[in-house]
Amino acid sequence: MIYPYKGKTPNIHNTVFIADYTTITGDVTINEESSIWFNTTIRGDVAPTIIGKRVNVQDHSVLHQSPNNPLIIEDDVTVGHQVILHSCRINKKALIGMGSIILDGAEIGEGAFIGAGSLVSPGKKIPPNTLAFGRPAKVVRELTEEDKKDMARIRREYVEKGQYYKSLQQKKQ
Repeated sequence: MIYPYKGKTPNIHNTVFIADYTTITGDVTINEESSIWFNTTIRGDVAPTIIGKRVNVQDHSVLHQSPNNPLIIEDDVTVGHQVILHSCRINKKALIGMGSIILDGAEIGEGAFIGAGSLVSPGKKIPPNTLAFGRPAKVVRELTEEDKKDMARIRREYVEKGQYYKSLQQKKQ
């Protein structure tokens, strides 16, 4: 379901795959070849949410904001299953592991990997190309070339899956 909120209607590029049972409302922008998976909620009813190109937001995730504090997800980001993102910034090519929570004012550096189940505290900055893990999340090491290749594979596969499902939706219309 896509809902306007107080004069703001989601702006969703026509190449975006939006799975069934997803709710998107208000001041939300989703750019090319991104995919929003089953049972995800993106509410732009407090501040803007901006989602870049080729971003995948996986099943049961929740994206929201605090007043005057937008949520920004740059290009080529992977957001795992059941993630909560709240008024934070996720820089290019980052991966947020399943079940993680990223809170207000936190910033995830370009190419960083947040391990599954982690909690990134308000205002915490995770450096680029590092693995951070835990509650609260702490940097545990630099990413290896193998880590980076795996993250790129996941991004690529989700763009392909999203476009496949998008083509199925278009055939049904």
